Amino acid sequence: MAETLFEELKRYVGFGPEEEQALRALHEVARPHFRDIAHVFYSRILEHEGARNALAGESQVGHLKVTLQAWMEQLLRGPWDEDYYLLRCRIGRMHVRIALPQHYMFGAMNVLREEFNRVIDEHYVGQPASLRAARSALGKILDLEVAIMLHTYREDLLAQQARSERLSTFGQLVGSIGHELRNPLGVIETSLFILKGRPLATDERAAKHLERIGEQVALANRIVTDLLDMIRDRPLKREPLRLDEVWKDALTSVQVPAGVSIRAERLSELPTLQGDPGQMRQVFVNLLENAVHAVGEAGSVTLSATKGVDAVELHLEDSGPGVSESIRRRMFEPLMTTKARGIGLGLPLVKRILERHGGSIAYAPREGGGARFVLRLPLPTASTQVPP
Repeated sequence: MAETLFEELKRYVGFGPEEEQALRALHEVARPHFRDIAHVFYSRILEHEGARNALAGESQVGHLKVTLQAWMEQLLRGPWDEDYYLLRCRIGRMHVRIALPQHYMFGAMNVLREEFNRVIDEHYVGQPASLRAARSALGKILDLEVAIMLHTYREDLLAQQARSERLSTFGQLVGSIGHELRNPLGVIETSLFILKGRPLATDERAAKHLERIGEQVALANRIVTDLLDMIRDRPLKREPLRLDEVWKDALTSVQVPAGVSIRAERLSELPTLQGDPGQMRQVFVNLLENAVHAVGEAGSVTLSATKGVDAVELHLEDSGPGVSESIRRRMFEPLMTTKARGIGLGLPLVKRILERHGGSIAYAPREGGGARFVLRLPLPTASTQVPP
């Protein structure tokens, strides 16, 4: 059987049973210091403006400190198997996703070496053999961590570059085709308006077909609009934004089967934000249409809201089948769709609008089945307040 990348890396640095034993012994010694080490680690990172901007606020840093303690737990306790490697890759991808420059992480890894070595020096006083074993094992496992991080960064950044190139080509094509389609659609709309005023329209069958033509022209116009919105920077209207009002407005535009229930929880308790109500309405419409399509003729869709220190968080959940693992990594890319008649613009447009508001969207599987989308929007600061 072929050697995996992680097995090759372990062989290269000489990481084996002796190192595993030394790390497990160190785990019992270092564990009481994990909280302090996490504080020192992120304090060092936050000294740099670029890292502060990527981490986006104290609430995220607080969460990351807890995550780092779990990371240290596995670092020293193992098992150092393929699941360990895959988890480390996911952590590296998270750093790419939040745009945390890799040099901050590589530099901060030395902080971990210093802090763990300080613990080793204090505990193994008078035990030179154990001290050397602990230092050697720690050095090798941290070297493995850096190697995995480098591999993941390179892999994901190359994928991002490829996506950017595809989006650039996509944008040029859409810009050209979209504007060209507007002309014939405009002619059809004008002709349709004239026909509706003629005696032909009094014929019931003819009137029905004229109505269907009008619906399809409206659908085509909406697709063109969505395509153009994906490639242009439509200015945001910075004004007071009440998400409960935007949600209620969005509900009027979504056709919901009788067997599907839709409810919102704690949305009215959220403070007034700053943003573009029209574009946020589009976010809710797109997500609702996807959720209703996923649950079919019977099911439930729920939007719940919470207020954090520097952002509000919305969870949109549905009782449908959820999203497969193979689709999740590409679900926010343009033209990626699982619908028979979809063209894959809904979620990419949602992501674009939220990011332009300083927010984000992520997918999280729902316990018991179904899909969950987690949306974050920043709370207004003094600089973003609109004067009365």
